[in-house]
Amino acid sequence: MKNRYRLLERRNRLRSFYCVDTHTGKRTSLATGDRDAAEQIVLAKNQATRQPTLNLQIARAYMAGSDSGVATRTWQDALDAVIAAKRGPTRLRWQRAAADPALESLRKVILIETRAEQLLVALRRGTVSTNVFLRRLNNFCLDMGWLPWPVLPKRQWPTIEFDAKRAVTAEEHLAIVAREPNPETRSFYELLWHLGGSQTDIATLTAENVNWTDRVVSYQRHKTGTISQLHFGERAAALLATLPRHGPLFPRLARMDEKHRAVEFKRRCTGLAIKGITLHSYRYAWAERAKTAGYPERFAQEALGHNSKAVHRAYARSAQVKVPSLEEYETNGKIVSFPRPPTAGAEQVHRNGTKQEPR
Repeated sequence: MKNRYRLLERRNRLRSFYCVDTHTGKRTSLATGDRDAAEQIVLAKNQATRQPTLNLQIARAYMAGSDSGVATRTWQDALDAVIAAKRGPTRLRWQRAAADPALESLRKVILIETRAEQLLVALRRGTVSTNVFLRRLNNFCLDMGWLPWPVLPKRQWPTIEFDAKRAVTAEEHLAIVAREPNPETRSFYELLWHLGGSQTDIATLTAENVNWTDRVVSYQRHKTGTISQLHFGERAAALLATLPRHGPLFPRLARMDEKHRAVEFKRRCTGLAIKGITLHSYRYAWAERAKTAGYPERFAQEALGHNSKAVHRAYARSAQVKVPSLEEYETNGKIVSFPRPPTAGAEQVHRNGTKQEPR
């Protein structure tokens, strides 16, 4: 059988080798100046063309030389490795993702033997979360060298489409606060409205996070580890004054898991027939209020985080803002105004500097 690929050598200043496809005429650089290495690459390409059924076995044999677990490592092993590398809330999210029933058909499948259709089956059975975490798991295996190539090409992954999220309106917030019988939970919702923090960050605030001298609430974000500093106004100050002066501001909520706080909030919304919001919607509400009030985007990014989706969404399209005219900004002195050009009847100044009387 005639070989499809042949070796081409070019001798310039540097010795280089190319692989030529005799069917298409396409020439590809082998990125090596060693003739033996180049011949091995071309030989492997010809063998792959002649014996496609042996590709997997050959790849496994080569990979086994540097990775003894390649023949036995399963998707469950990969999940365990990812979880072991994570910490805090991120680890909890991966643990919940690993328990997804849609992944049952993949757990015992050996990584290198996985077919693209097996991933597609899991994606069809799962949700948006399955799509997100299975993508990350696939990329993790590639980075670790446990997969020689992507099981599913990047363009063939289903598009990630999250459910529409919206902000809590002022009317909804007032109704929720008025209906909440627990004083601690009621204060928690009000502080979310004023600060726009994530539910875990606000629920775990302590009195030591409040600087009354500068009127600043400062804390380290659980999700990103970055420091967030927010100035608070009179209403927030009045609210903070009713909370404990030592230790956690919300002792009961601080000990509660985030999903339990979310369930409490959902129960309150259900009783009020409010749909489409979660505790995270308070961040969207803060960002949209900031945009509507003309709050600079860079300040909103400092308050909520530069990578906050709430800021990006609010300042991109969601918040309704009446854009003032340029004339108003010029009148108020916010933009330096240029002098008006002289009228037709006024004296003109020629380019040579001489004055010309009006005709």
